[in-house]
Amino acid sequence: MSRLFFEELRIPRPDIDLEVEAARTPGRPHDHGALRADPARAEAHLVLVVGDVNSTLACSLTAVKLGRRGPRRGGLRAFDRTMPEEINRLVTDAVSDLLFVSEPSGLDNLSREGVPEARVHFWAT
Repeated sequence: MSRLFFEELRIPRPDIDLEVEAARTPGRPHDHGALRADPARAEAHLVLVVGDVNSTLACSLTAVKLGRRGPRRGGLRAFDRTMPEEINRLVTDAVSDLLFVSEPSGLDNLSREGVPEARVHFWAT
């Protein structure tokens, strides 16, 4: 799907593409078994991930396994663990070194979850 975004929005392709994919099995719209990322191509020292989709989770896990610092916009919660995106948010926040919070509720959520203040940075736009 990212290929479509680059083409349709006419934005430049990244210097490094981890080719993260989340394949879906027919009849199982939330099948996460086909996530893949090629860690050998992850040359960056810092990996910034955004969102709450499967590729966000895959990039976060790849970054932490390679010892790369991984900031992300964090702390947002729906409080519904039946949502795949909510699980992606929780796990990605747990493994990220830095969390950039865009609203006060994110600060409250991360504090309640015991995330050290040194990892959390409020960044209002």
